[in-house]
Amino acid sequence: MSEILVVDDEPALLRTLRINLGARQYAVRTAATGGEALARAARTSPDAVLLDLGLPDLDGMDVIRGLRSRSAVPIIVLSGRADAADRIGALDAGADDYLTKPFLMDELLARLRAVLRRPPVTAGPAAPAPVIGDHTVDLAATTVTGPDGPVRLTPTEWRILSLLLAHPGRLVPGRRILREVWGPAHEERGNYLRVYLAGLRRKLERDPARPRHLITEPGIGYRYEP
Repeated sequence: MSEILVVDDEPALLRTLRINLGARQYAVRTAATGGEALARAARTSPDAVLLDLGLPDLDGMDVIRGLRSRSAVPIIVLSGRADAADRIGALDAGADDYLTKPFLMDELLARLRAVLRRPPVTAGPAAPAPVIGDHTVDLAATTVTGPDGPVRLTPTEWRILSLLLAHPGRLVPGRRILREVWGPAHEERGNYLRVYLAGLRRKLERDPARPRHLITEPGIGYRYEP
């Protein structure tokens, strides 16, 4: 029996997919947030993932990258985003297929059967876990471990950190972080980011006043330097 992880924050759709997949002898697990999806995938190693992009905590693109950093599990995106740029972005991030909502259940089931028929990919060595100072970050398990044990991050800190870690060495514009973490209405609230980045540095950097990993590009954005 193949296990399918369904990731969506719409209860009605989760219920519909659970019923339809269960009737065809799939074992169904569900998650309503990106963090929950990454943690569940790390624990149970599903045979396929059905993933919505519009999640309340993490952008679906970052969830795809988080899954791909650990696994070759087939990922089918189920999204209301119909633009070609979104489809291309999801496929480039590592998704195997993309269906726009609303979709036909029979078509989804056919595409699911197709990805499950593919021979398993032999994975290479796992990418090393990101390190910030003396702390190791496990994105899949949403944990940070330092010399004195686990470090607690708030949900907002996790969203910001996940976005930066998904683009190592690359600048992430501040407006993009504000848009993806707080929403489009907050793109001018740069003070939010200054406060949260200062908090992350206090928790993770060896010398918060002279950060080596969580770097500010004044007036532009932020980047994670491995």
